[in-house]
Amino acid sequence: MSTGRSAGAVPRTPIDRIGAAVLHQFVEMIVTGEVGPGDMLPPEAQLAQEFGVSRTVVRETMKRLQEKGMVTVAQGRGTHVNPMLTWNLLDPLVLQTLIGHDDTLGILDELSVVRGALEAAMAAATAARRDDDGLSRLRESLQLMRDSMDDSAAFREADVQFHVAVMELSGNTLAESLARVLFERALESNRYHGIDPERAFELTMREHELVLAAIEAGDTEAARAAMDHHILGSWERRRLPTNKRG
Repeated sequence: MSTGRSAGAVPRTPIDRIGAAVLHQFVEMIVTGEVGPGDMLPPEAQLAQEFGVSRTVVRETMKRLQEKGMVTVAQGRGTHVNPMLTWNLLDPLVLQTLIGHDDTLGILDELSVVRGALEAAMAAATAARRDDDGLSRLRESLQLMRDSMDDSAAFREADVQFHVAVMELSGNTLAESLARVLFERALESNRYHGIDPERAFELTMREHELVLAAIEAGDTEAARAAMDHHILGSWERRRLPTNKRG
């Protein structure tokens, strides 16, 4: 199968273009259990024929899957699928695919718990190191939310700005980086947005006000509790009822 490259074209890595689609297919196959932990993948030549791509594309795809912790490539012994415990769950493609195939919303439940813990810790840190500039930034974000109650898109954007401000003001770069990955992948999923209950924006505003009040007071534990309550509570409110556990 031709990759569309002419003899005089600037070389591109095989994972580009066609390779990206093949990689996505393999990630989906592993996430959905079409191929399970311990399963051996067919030889390179067979995969190339089945997917209609070159052996180079297959080889590069296996390398990418191995980087994501999804397979182990053993020279002379083939390639086998790894259990989920070894996957890089913060990898954008892996996490996005998990969320996309999460019929029970269990991954989003876990994501919300982890995100809540991270942002709660950052809210506590922000309360401990608050200053006038930081407080002014948070108040401005909260006012933007207040002013856009009748504009859902603007309200949600201001909401995100408030959370980003808390994260950046915390000074915890690692927690911020992890929380941002989780948040960004979640926002890409319609399931995460769910269904807003009645008075959703009013409830969200009140929860943000409590977070800010705790930060203004320098009360680290109150800030931690308020942020965790907000993130978990807002997820439970909008969680799709048709997919409830149990």
